[in-house]
Amino acid sequence: MSVADYAARNRFRLGSAVALVAIAVLAVALLDVPLGDIVTIGFVERSLRAATPIALAAIGGLYAEKSGVFNIGLEGFMIFGAANAAAAVWLIGGDSATQGDLWLAILAAVAISLVYAAIFAVLLIRYEADQIVAGLAVWFLGLGFGPFTAVIIWGNRNSPGLVGIDALTVPGLAGIPVLGPILFNTSPLVMLTAVLAVAAWVVLYRTKYGYWIQAAGENPEALDTAGVNVTRVRYAAVIFSGAMAGLGGAVLLAHAGSFTGTGDTMVNGRGWIGIVAYLFGNYNPVGAAAAALLFGGLDMLQIQFQTAGIDLPNRLVNLFPYAAVIVVLTVWGSTRMPSAVGETYESEE
Repeated sequence: MSVADYAARNRFRLGSAVALVAIAVLAVALLDVPLGDIVTIGFVERSLRAATPIALAAIGGLYAEKSGVFNIGLEGFMIFGAANAAAAVWLIGGDSATQGDLWLAILAAVAISLVYAAIFAVLLIRYEADQIVAGLAVWFLGLGFGPFTAVIIWGNRNSPGLVGIDALTVPGLAGIPVLGPILFNTSPLVMLTAVLAVAAWVVLYRTKYGYWIQAAGENPEALDTAGVNVTRVRYAAVIFSGAMAGLGGAVLLAHAGSFTGTGDTMVNGRGWIGIVAYLFGNYNPVGAAAAALLFGGLDMLQIQFQTAGIDLPNRLVNLFPYAAVIVVLTVWGSTRMPSAVGETYESEE
């Protein structure tokens, strides 16, 4: 598709994006906002860290939906991932856990999430459970499971300080002005997320299996006629989505360094924002990751406003990501979902 064709097909979206940028520039000018004090290297680094859990959940969610299954339980799977990672790192290393212990805990959390996701996939695909109800059930279970696990292990809904992921420095490249500290002296989990986003795009749009996933969500009858087992494709996509959301929760724990089970837990709506991110990215893994970065940046504005001396109530600043969700859903609401999402399919054989 040429640039001209893309622009012609997305006139409304591109026009809306330009309008939003123009409004933001006008607001900065009228309010005399010290933009240089807000958009700093530290802000970009923190935004990348904040974006990684959302991006991972979004990539998993779009794979499931592309295959025809709506995984609305991403928030719950993220809570499971964070709680299990916290429990695992404590059981492995106690209060003196190392970086190696943390990586083992992340792997354990992903492995457990695979089991949960497999059970979830069986309920949705084999037993044809309502996808919205089942997804909400996963969320509610997560809201109870996280604090319950914390109370069992630590006697409190919040864990003590555990261990956070150390930055990975690439010698030589880390010294490059501006880009060096952002790209080559950062959390290895940020780098891992970038690699996974690109890999997910390649698999989805450049491999035979990726075409099968898309066909399972668009025209499962045609895929079945071609001799491909639609059910197996959907199982794989749903299990992958749960594992990625679990990884997102584990990454969130690794960046925070402790588990928070009060309120809506430390996940605090990131799974829901992940759904918006892949809609914003039009079911494109790279686009979803870019949308996650937008939401991550908005989440980090509170720190930047305090640094720049901008007096805004914290409660108001905390609403920015959710206000952005409303704007995105309004402007990008025309995103076309796969034709067979939510529809069960049984082979004629």
